[in-house]
Amino acid sequence: MKNAEEYIKTGILEMYVLGLTSDEENLEITKLADANVEIRNEIDAITDALITHAEKDVKAIDPTIKPMFMATMDYTKRLEAGEAPTQPAILHGNSKVIDYKAWLDREDMIAPADYDNIFVKIIGYDAKATTAITWIKEGTPYETHKTEYEKFLIVEGSCDIITDAKVYSLMPGDYLSIPLHVRHQVKITSKIPCKIILQRVAA
Repeated sequence: MKNAEEYIKTGILEMYVLGLTSDEENLEITKLADANVEIRNEIDAITDALITHAEKDVKAIDPTIKPMFMATMDYTKRLEAGEAPTQPAILHGNSKVIDYKAWLDREDMIAPADYDNIFVKIIGYDAKATTAITWIKEGTPYETHKTEYEKFLIVEGSCDIITDAKVYSLMPGDYLSIPLHVRHQVKITSKIPCKIILQRVAA
């Protein structure tokens, strides 16, 4: 057999860590690693390097996906239980919080005390728009919408909606629409969660 340094240079240990070696090669390498500290250390180093590389490559999961998925499931169950589907008015510059009173006053339109950062209750859905009451404790990551306009009407609390060009500081009653292809994020500026009528309207 080659000495340890020559064996390491063949590249077979990288293949072993990646699971690309045969059963016979696996057995040989296992025996060599048991007997030779240099080979064992090289296997550990290759494994650590691959894990580090993989962790750098993994994109963070969008924290808005889970609450929206859970809200969709909740809305579907409510409809199956007999709730009549509704579609709140499309948000615009003259929209008022009172326009959404029928939904805001409902006893089931509350956020649980133990939600993580974002909680969503859908109040209307059709091909044109999805409308939801949304609570945000801290903020959201940057996102960009290519096929829908995102509209905000602040109900309680306050937030900054930040784009690459401007920061919009919003208070209760304030409205903002985000154009297509504009990168934006939400940062909560109040001590309480920001409660928002959030609407995504098809372009």
